[in-house]
Amino acid sequence: MDNLIIGANGQLGTELRKLFDEKEVSYTATDSKQLDITNKKLVHEFFKKNSPKCIYHCAAFTAVDVAEEEPGKSLNWKVNVEGTKNIAEAAKAVNATLVFVSTDYVFDGQNNNMYSEEDQTNPKNEYGRAKVEAERIVANTVAKHYIVRTSWVFGKYGKNFVYTMIDLAKTHKKLTVVDDQIGRPTWTRTLAEFMTYITKKQIPFGIYQLSNEDKCSWYEFAMEILKDTDTIVEPVNSIEYPQKAYRPKHSVMSLEKAKNTGFKIVSWRTALNEFMNDIY
Repeated sequence: MDNLIIGANGQLGTELRKLFDEKEVSYTATDSKQLDITNKKLVHEFFKKNSPKCIYHCAAFTAVDVAEEEPGKSLNWKVNVEGTKNIAEAAKAVNATLVFVSTDYVFDGQNNNMYSEEDQTNPKNEYGRAKVEAERIVANTVAKHYIVRTSWVFGKYGKNFVYTMIDLAKTHKKLTVVDDQIGRPTWTRTLAEFMTYITKKQIPFGIYQLSNEDKCSWYEFAMEILKDTDTIVEPVNSIEYPQKAYRPKHSVMSLEKAKNTGFKIVSWRTALNEFMNDIY
């Protein structure tokens, strides 16, 4: 088996499958029903039987607010940490390359400049803490590994901010969106293309950060999404929208290392425009 996509029915996993289909690249795809990553014995047996050469680990517990309290807190750790540990150990056993998807939530969001791959992690919510631990496990277990941090993910095949805004605009004449959280939106297509690019080109292993170019607030993102509608979008402070999980105020990650591989990154506005043209 050359390529294994774990979490293949999620937003990113589905995008990867579609990309491989387009390029006529062979792969095996599993979801939680076919491969429960929290079951160590099953994971090791599956890897031993199939001997995947490259694993794209897209499975994750991403309910950030739910992760702050039990039972979500335990499930977050079980899937994101223990599940990743099982995959990493099994990947090591068959000498496979592992591509693991991480998050901007590994940072505290207090840096007004861009975060580099070498900057100190300091997660402020349970989801971020789990992802930091998962990163550590991958780095210390699998010699051939890529850790790809991303942020503000949107795509065709799952629930995300873009779909939420589009749906709300159908029933609301006015929307308020926070304008004091700054980051980089990421189109799943761009992310999937980068993940396959680094493995195909066999660029040096390690941590990379990948989003679309340029930065914005959630308010600016919403404005662009709804620019062709009659819905009014107004900015609001995040204090007015209290959430269980801490959200970084400024989680803009540097893309220089990714760009230095030769991978071309389009702006989030260009990516959003292509995405919108695809869904309409």
